[in-house]
Amino acid sequence: MNTDELLNTETISALLERGIDAGTNVLLAAVTFIIGMIVAGVVRRAIRSTALKSERIDDTLGNFFASITYYGIMAIVLIAVLERFGVETTSLVAALGAATLAIGLALQGTLSNLAAGMMIILFRPYSLGDFVEVAGQAGSVKDINLFTTVLATGDNKKVIVPNGSAWGDVITNYSANGKRRVDFTFSIDYGDDIGKAMEIIQKTLRADSRVHKSPDVFTGVTAHGGSSVDIVTKVWCKSDDYWGIYHDAMKNVKEAFDANGISIPYPHQVNIARKG
Repeated sequence: MNTDELLNTETISALLERGIDAGTNVLLAAVTFIIGMIVAGVVRRAIRSTALKSERIDDTLGNFFASITYYGIMAIVLIAVLERFGVETTSLVAALGAATLAIGLALQGTLSNLAAGMMIILFRPYSLGDFVEVAGQAGSVKDINLFTTVLATGDNKKVIVPNGSAWGDVITNYSANGKRRVDFTFSIDYGDDIGKAMEIIQKTLRADSRVHKSPDVFTGVTAHGGSSVDIVTKVWCKSDDYWGIYHDAMKNVKEAFDANGISIPYPHQVNIARKG
């Protein structure tokens, strides 16, 4: 074998060895990433499950820490993958430190969502399961993570609200207090007995076991309308019973009015004809 053939053989052998090493690194990096992603997912689910089962751990905090743990594990996995390809992580950290300002300017919105998420967890304006209105969107809170709040609307649509928008706007939490007041306005004809109508309203609402006995049912005349006398009614109940009481009362009071001769006025049109 001459010198050229020997060199070609050594070159091919070296290239083959390098190819095998590169392929092995790619394979190991892929395996590391997949296993790391699986482990991160399992740990996140385990933390969420533990929070749901434990009375000491709040569901919102459990969900938030599960999210932080997931991203932390994925960051470690990414560093391990880069080291597999021979990237010096110390140099990478230094480079990232130098680029922090540029990244911060480019990701102002994302960082503001992250900061808002921390504020939501710290001050707890709402928790998982609460029915809230944030950034103009209303629904039950299904998830609070580092960057977003996930709501489920009454018709089961998924709404994702950036934490920055949620924290920077008015937050209305309908579930924060244990009880709520339900307000009604019932209209009767001017010819009807106001006292009798009030008595019927009070009796009908007191018959509902969900209505609190204290404070008692309140009724009062609120306006003299164009064709009706308007009676305002206020009752207290558990927050979860609000809509059930509202819809049932509107039906039951109407039926009670009909049974006792109380009329509910509605617009009438009068046509006047002139002779000639």
